[in-house]
Amino acid sequence: MPKISVIGLGNWGTALANHLALKGCQVTGWSIEPEIVEGINRRRNNPRYLSYVTLNSGLRATLSLEEALLNEIIVVVLPAAVLAEVVPRLKVRCETIIVSAVKGIVGDSLLTPLQYIERCGIPCAGLAVLSGPSFARDIVVQRPAGVVAAAKSEEIARRVAELFSSNTLRVYTSTDPLGVELGGIVKNVIAIAAGACDGLELGDSARAGLITRGLAEMMRLAKAMGAETLTLSGLSGLGDLVMTCTCDASRNRSAGLALGPRRKLPDILKDIGSVVEGVETTPRVLQLARKYKVEMPICEQVARLLSGEASPQEVAKILVSRPMKREFGELEQSGG
Repeated sequence: MPKISVIGLGNWGTALANHLALKGCQVTGWSIEPEIVEGINRRRNNPRYLSYVTLNSGLRATLSLEEALLNEIIVVVLPAAVLAEVVPRLKVRCETIIVSAVKGIVGDSLLTPLQYIERCGIPCAGLAVLSGPSFARDIVVQRPAGVVAAAKSEEIARRVAELFSSNTLRVYTSTDPLGVELGGIVKNVIAIAAGACDGLELGDSARAGLITRGLAEMMRLAKAMGAETLTLSGLSGLGDLVMTCTCDASRNRSAGLALGPRRKLPDILKDIGSVVEGVETTPRVLQLARKYKVEMPICEQVARLLSGEASPQEVAKILVSRPMKREFGELEQSGG
């Protein structure tokens, strides 16, 4: 089994690191927090994330990024907001494979994580992304799930899929990493809208319609950016979208659910306690939409909601009263 490093030991990083250790891999987890490193190495426990789980002995933690970068596979599991700080420090060997498990856009660059890593010119054997409908709480206790490993190279995608596949985690392959990344990015924005929809008690029918039209927006953006629209109908698109929009464990849905005239966004984020990627992602998705001339009305209204420009009630009214459209015509055009 290859030696693997997981860069970032939050909920998802801890879950993936433990999953790989359970498979028999030697895993080094990197964190900047001494409390986490000490907890994992001394007590087999991450005191801040998934603290109820006893972690496998094949996982050890370190404060040294240089030490973590010595391994053959580097799995990056960080908030998108800190990638610009960490990625330029990834001095890896040329035979190393870098896997992104990040769902966000890297700052004002408007680049996906893999696009950003590629732009940084890090010499390595290959880049891949791992994404799909999978909560950390399920993976860490080995509940069944299905995800996608995507890379431009079929060989790299297959190697990553084999690495993460287990009796409980089924990993499919794809050669459309951009489509897989975009699914994981835009679904967080739609999930905020779905949460607001449920907060208004608009019902199951409204939520189903919102999810479906959100998928259409994801597909239009993916097509405009050169990805395959079919990818968005799979696990990393529709699958992740449905899960994030309907499950109470979704931080993005929870943020939307709490938005209203009596709750301010900073207070909501403080209560949630973990990164809500959709909040940072929303304005950048709109920038991408404008750049590629794609109409994304749901994402636009989520931006107005998050900025306090509109209330959930106003947003719902605007979306429902939009002009009548042909359902599938916009996939060949740019309209919504």
